[in-house]
Amino acid sequence: MSEPRSKARHRHRRNRTALAVTVPLALTAAGTLAYGTDLGVLGGTGRQASAAAPAWAADTADGFASVNSLGQNGTYGGRDGKTVTVKTQAELEKYATAAEPYVIVVAGTIAMNPVGKEIKVQSDKTIVGQGTSGHIVGGGFFLGSGVHNVIIRNLTIRDAYQGVWNDKDHDFDAIQMDGAHHVWIDHNDLRHMADGLIDVRKDSTNVTVSWNKLSDNNKTFGIGWTENVKTDITIHHNWIRETEQRNPSTDNAAHAHLYNNFLEDAAGTDIKSSYGNYSRGATKMVLENSYFQGIKNPVIKDSGAAIVQRGSVFSGTSGRNESGGSAFDPKAYYPYTLDQAADLPSILRSGVGPRSNLGTTAASTKAAAATTLTVAADGSGQYRTVQAAVNAVPANNPARVVIAVKPGTYRELVKVPSNKPHVTIQGTGGSRKDTTIVYNNAAGTPKPGGGTYGTGGSATVAVEADDFQARNLTISNDFDEKANQSLSGHQAVALRTAADKVFLDGIIVSGDQDTLLVDTAAKDRLGRVYVSNSYVVGNVDFIFGRATAVVDKSVITLKKRWDGTSAGYVTAPSTAANRKGILIANSTVNGDVSNGSFYLGRPWHAGGDASLDPQTTVRNTSLSGAVKSTPWTDMSGFSWKDDRFAEYKNSGAGAGSANSNRPHLSDAQAADQEVADWLAGWTPSAS
Repeated sequence: MSEPRSKARHRHRRNRTALAVTVPLALTAAGTLAYGTDLGVLGGTGRQASAAAPAWAADTADGFASVNSLGQNGTYGGRDGKTVTVKTQAELEKYATAAEPYVIVVAGTIAMNPVGKEIKVQSDKTIVGQGTSGHIVGGGFFLGSGVHNVIIRNLTIRDAYQGVWNDKDHDFDAIQMDGAHHVWIDHNDLRHMADGLIDVRKDSTNVTVSWNKLSDNNKTFGIGWTENVKTDITIHHNWIRETEQRNPSTDNAAHAHLYNNFLEDAAGTDIKSSYGNYSRGATKMVLENSYFQGIKNPVIKDSGAAIVQRGSVFSGTSGRNESGGSAFDPKAYYPYTLDQAADLPSILRSGVGPRSNLGTTAASTKAAAATTLTVAADGSGQYRTVQAAVNAVPANNPARVVIAVKPGTYRELVKVPSNKPHVTIQGTGGSRKDTTIVYNNAAGTPKPGGGTYGTGGSATVAVEADDFQARNLTISNDFDEKANQSLSGHQAVALRTAADKVFLDGIIVSGDQDTLLVDTAAKDRLGRVYVSNSYVVGNVDFIFGRATAVVDKSVITLKKRWDGTSAGYVTAPSTAANRKGILIANSTVNGDVSNGSFYLGRPWHAGGDASLDPQTTVRNTSLSGAVKSTPWTDMSGFSWKDDRFAEYKNSGAGAGSANSNRPHLSDAQAADQEVADWLAGWTPSAS
């Protein structure tokens, strides 16, 4: 669009019939976090309804759309009705306007005729795109007074624009609701419409809008147009990009909860933001952990409105940024989990909008929709191997997937690739010893296709996806060094992480040489790892890598070498300059080894890279007599004294007073080397 854009103010509009909705992936009615999924399709054509809905049709809304009110307990759409697949406007309109419940799968592009047509959706409907192929072009959806329990998900609704930027004559929206309630709009791509992308009007309430991309438009998202203060609305994890106004504008809302949204005004384009989040009239707004990039007037409020702000990031913004008044506590209405604001650009660029098609089988659809995937070697779970469950996680899944592994020994290699974030692998036994993932590759082990695995490639479990968690299990590499003396490399990694925000809670990581490799995705990438209430077992460089890693409230168990001797190194950091390395805090270092036989660490300048600045700090930790009185040593020609190695207030037989070979932090230095300094704004929490 090249014509000039006027900067019209947010006004009340004439009454009309238009609306387009979408359904997110969210909390179940019981408050269990579900996850955004790639949506496949089950069912017949629009002329032949299937007898059973696909598993994802049972998903329910989070936020205010999940609240029991107005005689409606949560938002679950057409799950109690038949499933139909539609490819034409007539088919879509037939089922969307029907009195009975339906799950309606849009399997292709539907061009609305006439342009601007807004289908009058009735209650108890789920309207969902088949993979990324469901497009509504030149029109949208309208939910009138009393319409309730509607989910619109995984659709692209676009291109009603008629050539005039602030168009008063072609009042075409993507989604409009006038007096509707319990509506869930999720994982849609809404763009380039003649008027608004979403309008929530005339006392519409119990609405959740999540995981959508809203872009290339003048008026993005308007809420209100009523004298009553009634609307309850949750708006989270949306990417609002290249839009001028109403981002959103919220007028006379009783409770408006906005969190984890990314508002972006890109430089060098002809669309300029007038304002971002706007609290109007008597609105009470809570704004949490959002990210504003280049937005003019990012947060504004009327004199009678309230905005409580916390945790947001403002980058390149200008103009008004306001808060004030009292609001409400969203957790009094529903549970939710905040992402860190700084992470939102990467999370939302990959996580919003329609998800690609997983296929048409019941098994794949069920896997995509499940919050928890179960693994049991005896066949009593959904999968027999951990890797099979990982494979079932949708690419770029935007929310937590728990892989629950029943007790047993799983001799397999597991890899969580970078495009599968938010995965938890959790043992379900009474002890972390009940569930074990184990393999026996080493750096020198021959690969089937030729060559050897190398150190990183030897890992039993390899994690390359951000926001990974593991708990209540054992991850082991049981490579037999004694039986394989002829191999060139004996490094045998149990767990390798190359990701950010990795939380290892209540686990055992066991091996000999190079047990736990805490890496990053690239030298210039941050990779934070938090190990808590766990055991790490090994002998040579067995906590190593370039990540920013914390071992907290854990036991580091020193182990004899394959030949029965006692000698080794706990850490081998390979930290980039100006980054934090390995921190051991509030822990215990012990084991059945000889006194004075283990170093706390040595500097690993990987590849001979002199630009690295390895760091290990050990503080407030009990050291057994196995720790040498000179606990640091050189490595491969690099002196530990040229890098960053220190202790602070350790105890036990292996602790010692400060000297030139045993540096201690001062109190002032230690104040900058706390666990929170390593985590840098990330607060690990079990999920």
